[in-house]
Amino acid sequence: MTSLTTVPEIQLRRTRYLLGCGTVAGILFPALSFGQAFTRPGFDLRRHALSSLTLGDLGWLQFIAFVGTGLLAVAFAVGLRRALRPGRAATLVPLLVGVYGVAMVGGGVFVPDPALGWPPGAPAGLPEHASTGSILHTVCGAAAFLSLIAAGLLLARRFAGQGRRGWAVYSAASGVVAFVLTALPWSEESASIRFAVGAVIISAWLVALSWRAREEVS
Repeated sequence: MTSLTTVPEIQLRRTRYLLGCGTVAGILFPALSFGQAFTRPGFDLRRHALSSLTLGDLGWLQFIAFVGTGLLAVAFAVGLRRALRPGRAATLVPLLVGVYGVAMVGGGVFVPDPALGWPPGAPAGLPEHASTGSILHTVCGAAAFLSLIAAGLLLARRFAGQGRRGWAVYSAASGVVAFVLTALPWSEESASIRFAVGAVIISAWLVALSWRAREEVS
């Protein structure tokens, strides 16, 4: 006798699939970014931001990193909305993750200006006036970082309220460290390294949250 898959089982599978998108999103951006950072001739992570990899002949790879990560993050946000209900931050955290996804797509569509000798043949210094695309790219980058930082801090409160001290500390620490690295006024000379480390931190947190959420709905 053939058994029929029930509607709740189908919904559970879809939710787990959506939550799994968070894992892929958290891996895709750093994997493609650092893979290029250490292999593309002329790129120096000490001077050039990862986002500037959208420039040059292989810029389409970084476009995929941004847009692919963004679309996957939006799908993850949908799954997260289902997984967190009911409870504290069940609406706001998925919304913030969705904002991160949209901002990442924007970061791929709008690209920074050539500068600091990248891509090869670009001026050695910074442009006098930033283009509209470069400004929008910066806005999208800030929105991406700040939205995930805020989501981490909100989830830290939720985890603390549930007695999950380890997850609360990890979420809060990830948000605070990423904020310190990317939002506080530091020397411009260290900006590219700091933002690269911040990207790794929030990406790792995204992967961890994806795994945690999938376990909870299994």
